[in-house]
Amino acid sequence: MSTDGDAVTPTRLRTDLARSLSQLYGTEVPAYTTLVEVSEQVNRDVLAADPDAERLGSIERVTAERHGAIRLGTPQELAQVARIFGACGMYPVGFYDLRDATPAIPVVSTAFRPLDRDELAQNPFRVFTSLLVVDDRRFFDARLEAELTEFLAARTLFPGELLELADLMEQQHRLTAEQGERFIELATAAFALSPEPVDRAWYSRLEEVSSVAADIGGVASTHINHLTPRVLDIDELYRRMGERGIEMIDRIQGPPRTDQPDVLLRQTSFRALAEPRRFREPDGSIVVDSLRVRFGEVEQRGVALTPTGRQAYDDHGIAALPDTDEQLDALDLAYYTRDEAGGLRPIVYEDFLPKSAAGIFASNLTGEGRSNAGERSARRDAPWMRDVLGRELHDPYDLYAAERSAGRGD
Repeated sequence: MSTDGDAVTPTRLRTDLARSLSQLYGTEVPAYTTLVEVSEQVNRDVLAADPDAERLGSIERVTAERHGAIRLGTPQELAQVARIFGACGMYPVGFYDLRDATPAIPVVSTAFRPLDRDELAQNPFRVFTSLLVVDDRRFFDARLEAELTEFLAARTLFPGELLELADLMEQQHRLTAEQGERFIELATAAFALSPEPVDRAWYSRLEEVSSVAADIGGVASTHINHLTPRVLDIDELYRRMGERGIEMIDRIQGPPRTDQPDVLLRQTSFRALAEPRRFREPDGSIVVDSLRVRFGEVEQRGVALTPTGRQAYDDHGIAALPDTDEQLDALDLAYYTRDEAGGLRPIVYEDFLPKSAAGIFASNLTGEGRSNAGERSARRDAPWMRDVLGRELHDPYDLYAAERSAGRGD
């Protein structure tokens, strides 16, 4: 932990927040605890059997690694969460548009994460953060947009005290131990599943458009949608989870398993579970029913591809890439630094794949929803998101290229 006496640094705050949210999610979704246990078992077994198991990160880092996912409704909420994660040394990286997925999902996303390799090594907590596009006519007509905008404007996700502490950390780069504890308490509560009743009629109207839209705009709070451990052999984890009687989605998203170097990101999850929720019926009565919106994702990470490598993969699949690290490096298809002996050291892919993210979302939706491709879309792109955030939106390729240059003394 990074501390200076009783001072709490952003690194310490990030570590504590990841741990606190993991504990919270484990109590809310018990199958997540099983997922973490199986992940750790698989990692121990791979480490014992494979002398090169830590080529993409130490076992300490891999074991501690988590990425979370949250969903927000307004640009103001996105700007606020950027302040909260900024206090934890996590910055927005990448722009993802899931509106063109199959089925279409009416959100755009970014990922908050550490930038520096040393910070990533200490705690690589990431949060994939999606924002509802309420003015996209392919999903929301003018009436529904107006009602949704009014509903979202009336809610407060993040208390003022939490935002003030976040700003203080970004200004001073430290908090007192008491302030740090209070930050973690408030932030964890902000991402907890609310016990407040869900308006059945309103939620159902949004669910007809998209289950994701209902999960964002059908409730008065946000919550951790999934929290993802990292595993060294995702195929083995998939098998062992099935042996535990936990239903997984039908396949592993991302590159297939091969004898080539692992690249990019492979993901899978257990299916969204039916969680008891309180509903307010049109007659005002409160009943207990269930929703399926949260699931247990797990990931296996590989080497980051360059734009050329990524284009080859996107166009032709894994078969378009060569069989060795040396060839990937020589052809400028993936990012590597050099170790002290001059050998290649892969730079871990720290980001996300839009198709895989959409595939995970779609595999856990209750229905495909509806959209009208003939209606106008709403402009959303990286510059738009940068303006909303009010801070730099980092390009992942720039980060990988800078790390490669620094690691080779360029």
